[in-house]
Amino acid sequence: MNIRVKRAALAGLRHGLLEYRAVTETGAGDHYDVAILGGGLAGGCLARQLRQEAPALRVLIVEKRPHPVPEAAFKVGESSVEIGAHYFQKRLGLEPHLRSRQLEKLGLRYFFPHGDNRDLTQRVELGPPNFPPVPSFQLDRGRLENFLLRTNAELGATVLDGCRVRSITLDPAAAHRVSLAGPGGSRDVMARWVVDASGRAGLLKRQLGLVRPSTHGANAAWWRFRSRIKIDEWSDDPAWNARVPSGLRWLSTVHLMGVGYWFWLIPLGSGSHSFGIVADADLHPFARINRFERALDWLREFEPQAAAVMEAHASELEDFLALQRFAHGCARVFSADRWALVGEAGVFTDPFYSPGSDFIAMGNDYVTDLIVRDARGEDVAARAEAFNATYLRLFDAFIRLYDGQYPIMGNAQVMTAKVSWDNACYWAITALLFFQRRLRRPEFIASIEPLMRRFFVLHARMQQFLKAWDRADAGSSYARASTNVIDVEFLRRLQATLGDPIVEDEVLRRRLAENYALLEAFARTWQAIAAERHPALPRFVAAAGPGEQGLLDIGPLQLTPAGVTVG
Repeated sequence: MNIRVKRAALAGLRHGLLEYRAVTETGAGDHYDVAILGGGLAGGCLARQLRQEAPALRVLIVEKRPHPVPEAAFKVGESSVEIGAHYFQKRLGLEPHLRSRQLEKLGLRYFFPHGDNRDLTQRVELGPPNFPPVPSFQLDRGRLENFLLRTNAELGATVLDGCRVRSITLDPAAAHRVSLAGPGGSRDVMARWVVDASGRAGLLKRQLGLVRPSTHGANAAWWRFRSRIKIDEWSDDPAWNARVPSGLRWLSTVHLMGVGYWFWLIPLGSGSHSFGIVADADLHPFARINRFERALDWLREFEPQAAAVMEAHASELEDFLALQRFAHGCARVFSADRWALVGEAGVFTDPFYSPGSDFIAMGNDYVTDLIVRDARGEDVAARAEAFNATYLRLFDAFIRLYDGQYPIMGNAQVMTAKVSWDNACYWAITALLFFQRRLRRPEFIASIEPLMRRFFVLHARMQQFLKAWDRADAGSSYARASTNVIDVEFLRRLQATLGDPIVEDEVLRRRLAENYALLEAFARTWQAIAAERHPALPRFVAAAGPGEQGLLDIGPLQLTPAGVTVG
């Protein structure tokens, strides 16, 4: 975008915001149905969803940053997976923007450590050669959030940017009061609902004493370069390049893996590239990565091939940020007293599987349901309790994917098992419930409670098993191999059928039960594979009983240790 176009876009955006501000200057406009405190990804998406599902609602968005914000060098959280991508693409109708202004993602890709990590071709690679049937996207957050704020104003929301929240006074018996300070001075607004979308500031969470720390102790540092860096060009090895004949590996969310850490590479639609180190605090202290030069030193030690590329582009550095102990919980996120927390204002797990936009999608879906029903005069107290319990239960299940699991990340075989298992659970249960629009149906969720209890227990046991397998497999080495989760037939089917039409309740219950049976068989299969090399490994999942499915054929996911020949 050239300077003239940028100025025109800025002028148009400012004109739109000032026009909507003018509505509120009369005083009558200071009363809203919903005040959303934060105009980032969570708040912007919620406002758009509310305008779509209940256009008569008066919606206010309060955003502390003046807009438009810079592209690329703005916020982390650029990668989406199936739930979040479906929410953006289909529920919010953002597909034209995603296709024209963002990048479609070539899946998640992992390179596990081997030797001194100076040659990607020698490392085990886990990732698809082609785009998956159900798409996901790499998101330039600045670009997307500018688009959301502008179009929300066009859709009729009142937008106040460059505006800070001074205080929130909750009044369940009447309207809530929010005091603001902005370029035009101070003002108070009244709102029936207040939704905190302020990100890590967590305005309501701190005010109400809802902060809950997480036991997951990982840190992150990230930066952007103003150029596109294609990992496909890191080697001219013909066999390695032939694995992804399109030459589009760089469109994946690439993870360079090691014991206690991973390093991401994510391309952005604006032409910049995002990089980040995420590491277990006990194995890789924060002080080693919390400055750009320190992060480079760390890369020289653990990822020297990547370090050389970073050094070559250091003059193009656009930003650098670091965050200590980023995971956090919350005691409550939805209340019948007409307030809610969405996005990082509530909970955050870990960026490894890119679940941030998933939690935005699920949380916004719940909040929209509550607000729209309340506006129709319904009593939403029971729904708020049910939604709060389900959302925090899912958070607990997701945090188990990461808590205490970072030491596993250097083991190619165990991590291949983990990635395949975690994806299977996601596609078979969680994503399926979202795509089939059942998370907003508490009576349906109650009807599958016995299955969900078994699922969460199995999920927790498998995470324990993976840690035990990694300990037993210490010292094993795997090299120069390539595999793909959706090369396994049932995994490919689980992902591909997410986009199927909505089905009747009983049909979906049967499908969930069948998927759970597959998960049990998958768990037994990995346990059997581990026991072949480590017979003393404890049994975490029961053997198949009468009428149950035995073991599955997952051939491409079983790796051969370097120097060992499988008979």
